[in-house]
Amino acid sequence: MTLFIDARIPVTIGGGHPPAPTTALLIEGDATAPGPQPVARFVLPEGGHPAGCACCTPRGPVAEALGRLFLARARGECPWFNEVVALVNSEAGRQAVRKALQDDPLISARFRAASAKQTASRGE
Repeated sequence: MTLFIDARIPVTIGGGHPPAPTTALLIEGDATAPGPQPVARFVLPEGGHPAGCACCTPRGPVAEALGRLFLARARGECPWFNEVVALVNSEAGRQAVRKALQDDPLISARFRAASAKQTASRGE
């Protein structure tokens, strides 16, 4: 029997409940963080191009923010976290997070979309 453990950090989009102490936050824009958790922020580019398209940036703003968050965790520059909650304020932000998790090879090696079971256990 082969067991598979997915050690990537789960990312949940939303956040109806206060985040746990072992949660990091990915915040779109400059909204106030709801707690003392580690925070990475991203701002989507203005204009007609999709978030993080190849003609504008080599990596999208969400991928860059998640990369900074992962490095801070690995270097011990922030408290250890077991999950990330993405607090987005637009549908474009929601799509940018999903796109980074699916399409960026470095981010998809370190992070994954949280399963429905994990999201349900958070009460969302």
